[in-house]
Amino acid sequence: MVNESGYNDTGQSGQAIDFEKVEQSRPFKKLMHDRKKFIVPYTIFFLVFYFLLPILTSYTNFLNTPAFGDISWVWVFAFAQFIMTWVLCTIYVKKASTFDEQANDIIEKQIKNGGKAS
Repeated sequence: MVNESGYNDTGQSGQAIDFEKVEQSRPFKKLMHDRKKFIVPYTIFFLVFYFLLPILTSYTNFLNTPAFGDISWVWVFAFAQFIMTWVLCTIYVKKASTFDEQANDIIEKQIKNGGKAS
């Protein structure tokens, strides 16, 4: 039977893969740890940087001061948010490929082992 990811739910021997054992395996735990170690700090940084603009404009006058001629710091900060989003997306796409490789290795290993966790 083929699951939604396109992989067969049975190994070469025809045994169903025990996904609970896969979840308890060392490679899967490492994958989850690596993902969390990457995603949590980037998410916190994104949220702080994103919500800093409305907070600073509401409670301080610093961002209303001129930065370059008639352009105030609000515009600089807002433009920086676009750059930050593009940079974080690019970093995530590159890092996600390593997570995909780890996941594919886990899947292939499980299929090769006939569904037994290693």
